Amino acid sequence: MAVLLAEAVADRPDAPAVVDERGTTTWAELDDRVERLVHALRARGIESGDRIVTMLGNQAEMIEVSLACAHGGWVLVPLNWHLVADEVAYVLTDADATVVVADGRWADVVAAAIAAADVDALSLRLLVGDATGTGPGLESYEELLAASAPGEIVDAERGGPMFYTSGTTGRPKGVRSPLSSVGGPPELFTLIAHSTRPTLELPPDGGGVQGVCGPLYHSAQWVFAHFALFCGSTVILQHRFDAAGLLDLIDRYQVTNLHLVPAQMVRLLDLPADVRDRFDGSSLRSVIHGAAPCAPDVKRRMIEWFGPVITEYYGGTEGGFISVITAPEWLERPGSVGQPLPVVEVRITDSAGASVPRGETGDVYFRSLLGSDFEYHNAPEKTAAAHRGKGWGTLGDIGHLSADGYLYLSDRRIDMIVSGGVNIYPAEIEGALVEHPAISDAAVFGIPHQEMGEAVRAAIVLAPGCSWSTDTEAAVVAFCRERLAGYKQPRSFEVLDELPRSDAGKLAKRTLRDPWWAGRGRAI
Repeated sequence: MAVLLAEAVADRPDAPAVVDERGTTTWAELDDRVERLVHALRARGIESGDRIVTMLGNQAEMIEVSLACAHGGWVLVPLNWHLVADEVAYVLTDADATVVVADGRWADVVAAAIAAADVDALSLRLLVGDATGTGPGLESYEELLAASAPGEIVDAERGGPMFYTSGTTGRPKGVRSPLSSVGGPPELFTLIAHSTRPTLELPPDGGGVQGVCGPLYHSAQWVFAHFALFCGSTVILQHRFDAAGLLDLIDRYQVTNLHLVPAQMVRLLDLPADVRDRFDGSSLRSVIHGAAPCAPDVKRRMIEWFGPVITEYYGGTEGGFISVITAPEWLERPGSVGQPLPVVEVRITDSAGASVPRGETGDVYFRSLLGSDFEYHNAPEKTAAAHRGKGWGTLGDIGHLSADGYLYLSDRRIDMIVSGGVNIYPAEIEGALVEHPAISDAAVFGIPHQEMGEAVRAAIVLAPGCSWSTDTEAAVVAFCRERLAGYKQPRSFEVLDELPRSDAGKLAKRTLRDPWWAGRGRAI
């Protein structure tokens, strides 16, 4: 058996392991498919440390490929399925992909990306489901599994995910964290999962049901889904978030654990009263949210509706979980993101790197007391910029620690926009905008949005002889759609004679951004 599934397969082979919109996969079926996939990839020459890029939705095959990487010693690179071909081609090249696995829904995008990518090592291209018009070179995932032999995975070796996060200076960068490490037995994942069980609030005896309604290409959702599996819980996957549909899934499958982002909480609260009244929800034991700041009113209303099962975490792809706060703690300390976990140290520093006293605001730095750290793939300069001293890293946030050790966030040092729990970095959008012939300069920043937390706004300077009109705006939007995923698109524009810059030419983006946040008590 695949060692990460062995206990559940032995105890309840015919019970559901993964449920997606296409059906149910039992523990025994999942074990068999993972074993076959590992054997098939090894037979095709995929070697330890090779990168396997996926463009898959919240579906059982995404779990299967992840588990195959965890047993085969391969690095999983999950792609955001909103990306356009140019963005996919960049990641394929930067990651030096050896295998790509795509669902038929995005086969055209992946085929176009492969044609444009510079990847000599790409030797296997697998298609999940059906697709037309994708051209030659995409093999059937199911046929590969069917032709492969079942049986125990000999010499299993741990591999793990490398998530790409957008860069402050252009293209996205892969984050290499302890989860990405290759080598050692796969059982290390079991130890990691069980050590985080209290943070994930998973049942101590297995048998829970974890609901995942956010995309598995994000690190948090990946962790909640896979660590729940490693701890013996069934995983229920919703591919595209639908608030009413989620309530139905919770009651139908008796979901005990759920992960949400604030934008999803807003949509749940916005449901008609009769839909909310039909929801039972008595199976829920834990609803954990994070990935973006949550408006206090939204959180308070969720606690009133769901009860004291709402827990918040602060963290990121780079640092994992940093702090956690339960509903009772938050009601006593509204606005806090909790106390650092026992294995994490947090300090607040001034601009020179010196620690500041409790209550004073500064840059938030963290380090793992277990010695783990992170780096950015092919980007040593970005790795260095995110660190200060050995092991001390930052997500770019500004905040303070209270007298009793609770962390509060107030701002972000870097330009990152968090919209609907998704990190968006303006530099990539600005780079696309200034390629348009009507635009000579651009600044992109986040403005408040009731549902998504932040929305993308662009301040632009027009090229000489150009004027702004509805037709020009439509042309710019269409231009961006060809180059950027939909969630990165500017939602509004403002046209200026010039952008505010220092004498050294540095963009003073705060001048544009701060008025939108005035009077809100925080700038994120």
